[in-house]
Amino acid sequence: MTQKTTGFALLAGAGLFGLSLVTGAWAADVNKLVENCAHCHGKDGASTESDVPIIGGYSAPYLNDSLAVYKKKERPCPETKYRSGDKKGQKTDMCQVAKDLSDADIKQVAQYLAGKKFVRPQQKFDPALAKKGKEIHDRSCDKCHSEGGSLASDDAGITAGQWMPYLKEQFKEFKAGKRPMVKKMKPKMEKLEPADIDALINYYGSFK
Repeated sequence: MTQKTTGFALLAGAGLFGLSLVTGAWAADVNKLVENCAHCHGKDGASTESDVPIIGGYSAPYLNDSLAVYKKKERPCPETKYRSGDKKGQKTDMCQVAKDLSDADIKQVAQYLAGKKFVRPQQKFDPALAKKGKEIHDRSCDKCHSEGGSLASDDAGITAGQWMPYLKEQFKEFKAGKRPMVKKMKPKMEKLEPADIDALINYYGSFK
């Protein structure tokens, strides 16, 4: 091996070593960040609490935007409690959680959770209402929430298989004008009657 080749090899090796250190540091940082998320949302965002959304498997853009909105307190932040970890039982809310996250932190958390699987829970639902809900969804919601809201690539969250009690609270916030929504969603939301919402929730809960 020539001196020139040896020098190149050493530089390349140093570059790879440096890259591995950066990658290792990123992994350590993001693991610490998502550990806090797991205390409510479960490991890898697979929530086992019916009032806490499953967030593993959402798209990175959607997660990034959601955390940014919470950080700015532009979305309702109902009080809750840590479900596990050293802070179990302590009061918190999403605005409190997001306020100290930097833009880089938010991006890391979003990318990490987007790489996980959306784990649907087993839920009881009314088949007749689910059938009606599918008709309402196909007519009014499918353009933005494709295939029952099962595609993360829509960047609109995932409704198919999401916890039904959580969805019920979100519909309440939308109907009350407390949770911001895109302009084209508002007139469709305003037309929904309580029975329509109940049907939609049963439809989304029917996904296994």
